[in-house]
Amino acid sequence: MAKSLIELCADIVAAQARYATLSQEEIRESLQQVFQTLQDIERSVQNTDSETSLSRDPVSSIQRDQVVCLECGRSFKLLANRHLALHGLTPRLYKQKHGIPMTQPLSAWTLSAKRRTVAKKRGMGKALAEWRAERQRQAG
Repeated sequence: MAKSLIELCADIVAAQARYATLSQEEIRESLQQVFQTLQDIERSVQNTDSETSLSRDPVSSIQRDQVVCLECGRSFKLLANRHLALHGLTPRLYKQKHGIPMTQPLSAWTLSAKRRTVAKKRGMGKALAEWRAERQRQAG
């Protein structure tokens, strides 16, 4: 089991005290300085980990049950226009920025499958094909 920051801090200062005589005030100051340094190191490691997770393959950010926003790292079922607007992006700009194909929906695979099933039940594909055929007849 990993030691807590306080335990690590105490071990470091105890090691220092073994090799040099320290007054109570020096021990107190040393504990504070070492603890602050360990906290800073921990924060920088956490920030590096979060940056690493954001620099992932853009297409792999779209998963079975979630979509990970490549801007902030939060997970959603659907990357909505409203969320992307918080980052100053539209879905089109987001896809261009991260190299995601324009035909790729910004939703989890399960959500896309549910939508596809509902669309088929409603006959939306058939209606769209009829509309396109009618439009082509009128144009040509």
